[in-house]
Amino acid sequence: MHNLDELKEMVEKCYKCRLGDTRNNLVFGQGNENADIMFIGEGPGYHEDMKGLAFVGPAGQLLTKALEGINLTRDQVYIGNIVKCRSPNNRNPKDDEMEACIQYLRWQVKIIKPKIIVCLGSISSKNIIDKNLRITKEREKWVYKKGIWIMPTYHPSAVLRDEKKKRPFWMDFKNIREKYEEIS
Repeated sequence: MHNLDELKEMVEKCYKCRLGDTRNNLVFGQGNENADIMFIGEGPGYHEDMKGLAFVGPAGQLLTKALEGINLTRDQVYIGNIVKCRSPNNRNPKDDEMEACIQYLRWQVKIIKPKIIVCLGSISSKNIIDKNLRITKEREKWVYKKGIWIMPTYHPSAVLRDEKKKRPFWMDFKNIREKYEEIS
């Protein structure tokens, strides 16, 4: 695999799990192909499935505001998900669905070569950092793996549901900015 366009073409033909049969649109991911920072969520929701773009609903609007708060734009980062198709009724992706799709995310990481990965939420963090990770205890802590700084934080939709997560989420984004400046 040489570039994201080739990979996307391959993923568009994927029906390795049941999610491929129920999607309206593939949500491959978008942003800067040479981004230093990559944000990874669990999977597309309703708005994303309808538009074929990652993080465009209310959670995406919060993510955009958080990026702007640390002087970044969506065009400077890359945004993707563990699974590329919406789960029915926005349920969490099942293990076999994530297993079928995670190879595509690994290819995205290999092509983009980010210096920082931010895991948005528990499911992303458990798939990328450690399957036993507890987001409430381990958010904001950096892990260095295979030449990439990785940090878990709350998923923007969790922040929208629980006001108490707003301040820690914002502090995590300030931490992301500091790490970005440190390694740039």
